[in-house]
Parts: sequence; structure tokens; C-alpha cells
Amino acid sequence: MPEGPEIRRAADRIEQQIGGQVIEDAWFAFPELAEQASSLVGVQVARVDTRGKAMLIRFADQRVLYSHNQLYGVWKLHREDKPPATKRSLRVRLTAEGRCASLYSASDVSLWHEDNLSEHPFLARLGPDLLSQGITPHQVLQRLRLKQFQRRRLGALLLDQSLVAGLGNYLRSEILFFAGLHPQQRPIDLTDSQMGHLAECIVTITQQAYQQAGVTNTPAWIEQAIQAGEARRQWRFTVFERAGLECHRCGAVIERKMVGSRRLYLCPRCQPA
Repeated sequence: MPEGPEIRRAADRIEQQIGGQVIEDAWFAFPELAEQASSLVGVQVARVDTRGKAMLIRFADQRVLYSHNQLYGVWKLHREDKPPATKRSLRVRLTAEGRCASLYSASDVSLWHEDNLSEHPFLARLGPDLLSQGITPHQVLQRLRLKQFQRRRLGALLLDQSLVAGLGNYLRSEILFFAGLHPQQRPIDLTDSQMGHLAECIVTITQQAYQQAGVTNTPAWIEQAIQAGEARRQWRFTVFERAGLECHRCGAVIERKMVGSRRLYLCPRCQPA
């Protein structure tokens, strides 16, 4: 499933495609939305936003198109006269100035008004978005210190979207590695220095993944990994997808564990239990 950085980058592309433009045609596969399609014609796309892994296309009339890609959804951008060649099922198509943003395969799509968007059952559970809301390490630190998170093990907590929105499986492994923390540790177990460093890593690693298209590794370690023959799916990360390979920092063998039914990768020496 795409994580916050991937959804934010998709939002940027959609904004470049139809942002600021007036909708000329709208099409929805879902009957409850199809009857509202014509009412979007002539309405300007104000901006394209994200909350965690959800996409929010905001219109000038205060309506918001919510979508969540889940496992299989994908947005494709194309000219109106050149739809993409795909066997995926079309769910949404928005057209402006002859350019289209089309959503395929997603099933979680709905149209809301800005005034009641906070009532959306998924959005209502989310913490602040790391990429769309300008969240600082200090704000993340304050959330880590909240009572409901203090005794949660980090391996599970970092996937809890109520802490902060947008973290997923690869970011969890990478953040814990750079923070030097084991997934079984809890915020209450950490020193003030460790807590501050963790908050900093949550923000900076997520921002780097957004800016560098999913790359969380450092330039020196990337060069080292490429010279060792690692594929991109490995060299883009420090620990994720690198089980059985040597840690860039200390040379220990990277381990893979299952935490919360999801894969987690760590260095046993850099992240002692």
C-alpha cells in the first residue's frame, strides 16, 4: 500500500494536471456519486490535499472529493483523447482543459462538504498529517508524550494513524533504525534525548521519502550498496527489504521480524532490545 509520501506526490501531480482549472466533465462509477457528477461541471479545482493515505480534491464551492487507494487504487493522468491502456476498472474521471485525472481500482470514494468533512469515519481518527500540515518535530514530540501513546510499543505505535498520519511499513523500519530504537521499546522507556531524536526522525525521514520518491538511505550508503550489486528496492533503504545483508553502519546482519502482522526490518546491533 502506498504510504504518505507516495500519496502526497500523487496529489502534487494531480494538482499540476487539473489544479486551478474548471471541471469540464466529471464521471463516477458509483451510482451515489454519478448523480452528482454534472453538478461539478463548471466548478474550479481549488487544490489537491492529503491526509495520511487519503486524497482530498478540494473544489471552489467547498465540496471535497475523498478517495483512498487502499491496496490497488491508482491515479493516472492523461489527455482526454488518450486514455491509458489498462485493464483496471475506472472509478473516477475528472476532466479540465482537455486533461484528465482518472482513478482506477479504488473502492473508497465519496463526496463531502468542507463543513462536515471532519465527520468522515476515517479522517476523524487521524492524527496530524506529516506532509500536508507542516507538522514540526516539537509537535510530534508532544503527541508521543500523550498518555494514550506512552505505553504503546513503537513497532505498533508508528503504524497507528492516530499518532501522526502518513507512516507505513517501510517508514516504520527506517525511522526506528535512524532513531536507534528497538520496536519493543515504548515512549515511556525513552530518555528525553531519545524521544526528541525519534520525533526528529519521524519528520525528517518522511520528508526525505517525499522529496526523493521513496528513498530514505543516505548518499554514501546508496553508493556503497550499488557497488555491492544491490537492486533499487534494497539500496533505496537502510534496513527495509535488506534482510540478510550487512548494516551500512556497523556490518551486522539485518534481520526481518513480523510485528503487528507486518514485516519489520532492523539491525540487531544498532537497535538493541
